[in-house]
Amino acid sequence: MSQRELWERYKKYLCVCPSLGFSLDVSRMKFTEDFLEQMRWPMEAALDAMEALEQGALSNPDEKRRVGHYWLRAPETAPEAEIGRGIRDTLADVHWFAEELHAGRIAPQTAERFTHLLVIGIGGSALGPQLVADALGTSADAMRIFFFDNTDPDGMDRVLTQLGDKLPETLTLVISKSGGTKETRNGMLEAERAYQGRKLDFGAHAVAITGENSELDRYAKKNSWLRTFPMWDWIGGRTSVLSAVGLLPARLQGLDVDGLLSGAREMDRATRNRDVMKNPAAVMALMWHHASNGRGAKDMVLLPYKDRLQLFSKYLQQLVMESLGKELDKDGKVVNQGLAVYGNKGSTDQHAYVQQLREGVHNFFATFIEVLKDREGPSMKVEEDTTTGDYLVGFLLGTRRALYEKDRESMTLTVPDVSARSLGALIALYERAVGIYASLVNINAYHQPGVEAGKKAAGVVLEIQRKLLSHLRGQKGQAQTAEQLAAAVGAADEVETVFKVLEHLAANPDHGVTRAEAATPFEARFSVA
Repeated sequence: MSQRELWERYKKYLCVCPSLGFSLDVSRMKFTEDFLEQMRWPMEAALDAMEALEQGALSNPDEKRRVGHYWLRAPETAPEAEIGRGIRDTLADVHWFAEELHAGRIAPQTAERFTHLLVIGIGGSALGPQLVADALGTSADAMRIFFFDNTDPDGMDRVLTQLGDKLPETLTLVISKSGGTKETRNGMLEAERAYQGRKLDFGAHAVAITGENSELDRYAKKNSWLRTFPMWDWIGGRTSVLSAVGLLPARLQGLDVDGLLSGAREMDRATRNRDVMKNPAAVMALMWHHASNGRGAKDMVLLPYKDRLQLFSKYLQQLVMESLGKELDKDGKVVNQGLAVYGNKGSTDQHAYVQQLREGVHNFFATFIEVLKDREGPSMKVEEDTTTGDYLVGFLLGTRRALYEKDRESMTLTVPDVSARSLGALIALYERAVGIYASLVNINAYHQPGVEAGKKAAGVVLEIQRKLLSHLRGQKGQAQTAEQLAAAVGAADEVETVFKVLEHLAANPDHGVTRAEAATPFEARFSVA
């Protein structure tokens, strides 16, 4: 197709959202008018399903829950007045708490005010706040923000080292809806120990975001934490960023949370549009369906040409893959559906994996994100009439062309800037696209049995570890192989798991397990002195 023909296709298939300054160009996706016609009625049904979801339909039958993240930015649309009041009251409390803390009226015992913030969470309870903090943060923020987002001891040590002498001025925010998420519980206990090591009262530095009467809620109240904020059962972790989960750390950091909500609310309005080619979420979902044949046949490569959006692909990995990666459809039929997401940022990727995208296995489609505003204020010229930002857009358009020349499909999402309003709109756009696509392929986007299966399997491993330690302590000084120990604890069919657990135990001093090497690793003998 010639550049002139592409121009005509661009004019025809550019979806514009004027109120936000967004546009979605799908001219380089090689769909046909027949495809759009074939998808007309499935799309009508998908839009109906999204409307029912917003009105409070039961959308997570596994857990008997509704899905209400859309209500967070428009409380008046909540199906019950009580829910709307709870949303408004929580937002007011977020603002009040941040103002009191910034003014020093809520302060630690050994410092004038809180200057640092440690957020402890995992999955959506960390990815959303991390995205917002990195995309919108500046050196002038009211508080510096840090994260425990894993149960990696070394990772937590690194963060605590960075906090250093600022720990007495650090507020810790612990986020877990159920209160039983082990990674978050572990991070909380590690943080609590660090405060205690400095002779500090952890409760005087701690805030919880959790479900009412959860394990964490009870722990926070028992230990006189500063405050708890609600995490409602109708909010899933991957769509929680515009609840207290994301708004509280953002507001404490000094960011514009009202702008986030405003952008999301405006995008919600745009993506309810029944005129499909004027609805960017519907167009995006159609392109996912077209590119992947409605079966996840190709990966989605995200290429935001902006450093501030580097974490967006990481955020979308959970939103998209946890929502769409399903074994069964709504009727119980095996479909193994999903879309794999990966990406970093442009133009960095041009020096990394774009070589394979252009000339390697054709197993993907790309989404370029173009940000029109380069920076606050003017840029210097690095060449005649050329700035660094000019180079950035040049690399974007050049890479898009190079991919298209090799028959690689892409769409381009253009946004005016990386502001709170634009980021809120981006989040809302992809939330809606995920919901629409899930309806198009007849899967439930709002449950995650695979995640729960992984947690249960981890529980089995830790139970084996407990039995091993009990046995080894009862047989002090007697060294045995993994096979012998597996048989002794009734795990003869789990020898590999037993071996891997013993390897880890012997590599760390915590439980007193030692390893006597042998001719092969599998003949190594383990004991407790």
